Amino acid sequence: MRIVVVGDVMLDVDLSGEATRLSPDAPVPVVDVSGVRRRAGGAGLVARMLAQDGWPVTLVTVLGDDDAGNQLRAHLAGVRLVAGASGYPSPVKTRVRAGSHAVVRFDQGCEKTPVPDVSPAMLRAVEKAGVVIVADYGRGLAANQQLRDVLARLAGTVPIIWDPHPSGPEPVPGIAVVTPNISEATKAVQSGAGGVPDSDDPAAAVAEVLLQRWRSQAVLVTKGEEGAVLLQQGEAASHAVPAPRVEAGDPCGAGDRLAASLAVHLLAGRDLPEAAALAVHDAADFLAAGGVSALPETDEPDAAAGSPRPTPAPARRTTEPLLLARSVRESGGKVVATGGCFDLIHAGHIRSLAAARELGDCLIVCLNSDDSVRRLKGPERPIIGQHDRAELLLAMECVDAVMVFDEDTPEAALDRLRPDIWVKGGDYKGARLPEADLVESWGGRCLTVPFHPARSTTGLADALAKVS
Repeated sequence: MRIVVVGDVMLDVDLSGEATRLSPDAPVPVVDVSGVRRRAGGAGLVARMLAQDGWPVTLVTVLGDDDAGNQLRAHLAGVRLVAGASGYPSPVKTRVRAGSHAVVRFDQGCEKTPVPDVSPAMLRAVEKAGVVIVADYGRGLAANQQLRDVLARLAGTVPIIWDPHPSGPEPVPGIAVVTPNISEATKAVQSGAGGVPDSDDPAAAVAEVLLQRWRSQAVLVTKGEEGAVLLQQGEAASHAVPAPRVEAGDPCGAGDRLAASLAVHLLAGRDLPEAAALAVHDAADFLAAGGVSALPETDEPDAAAGSPRPTPAPARRTTEPLLLARSVRESGGKVVATGGCFDLIHAGHIRSLAAARELGDCLIVCLNSDDSVRRLKGPERPIIGQHDRAELLLAMECVDAVMVFDEDTPEAALDRLRPDIWVKGGDYKGARLPEADLVESWGGRCLTVPFHPARSTTGLADALAKVS
């Protein structure tokens, strides 16, 4: 289940402040620096995001033996680090911002270097992956032939996500998906013999060219606020992946968030179209929440002691339902699931959910989507949308995860989740549950918990209608 991130790491430094005057020496703004933030960038940012979300992650990279390299180790606390020696200064990118506007960026040690060597420990770490993210930032690690041979062998059995760089090598053939942005994809096509084909949809056109050239299973071309385009081998047409509209300033880190989320959703067993749609939404949510500037700080190196003071990120249990179920089962626990619309949550819901949670080691709620509720309850329902309903459920201490399903019954969701116990309210008492045959087919049990009369969503909705 371990996620392995392979790629180049750099130290990102943000200097932020206000610019209220021009320099007397030249017509340039003077920025009064009020804040300094340092963080691991490149592949390090991908790994850090995953670690802070509670995922077991290994970062395979090379680091310089210098002060910036020591700072990177400190900022990668909570990540299992398998690093070789780069033999060169660690790259540092320093951004100066006045308010929300970038003023200038300084790059140190970012010139192109020879392809670094990889150690046997680095190769072994990659071979143990449940899913791999190659975060290429053009520093040469992705071009190492030993590493590429290992990735090529894994491509048929392990999902590999390749986030390419214009200065980096082409992805190895057979990997699950390559994720260039539209600019990177266009440059990659222009570097070939054919040029960019004329099309009403440039992203789909370049995706088609690159899918054949790279021989990957799929290409996902991201288009910023316009979402992405997904093209898979064997399919004649591409799929548009829309993105929710968000107010976002700095887009830095959105591609890293997308790659990290793709890995999580593929590891959970989702197919690529579903994983891509979820990852695009995750990237948009990341930017809406403030992007890299909103990431939690890590401890700075202890200057007095001359060494880093890494503080591991606190372990957080995943709320991804399929991975949670797998994790609980592998540790010998019991997975409990229940289902419903949960529109206008009331005391009866809370009591039933709390009782269900007592039956095992985690409770996963299978939640009817908005479309499913409309088909079951009529065009006026749901009153509350599925995202808000899921958020309210997850806010309860007794609910560990929510799995939204679009069908009229939860059977398809149950077949993927395979809980040990399926729970329904006591209004089913004395009757065989509709899902009983399915749940019992893998050795699960169906149980009921107490039903609380006079407490119902329909009653609340009717009362609200009378008030309005």
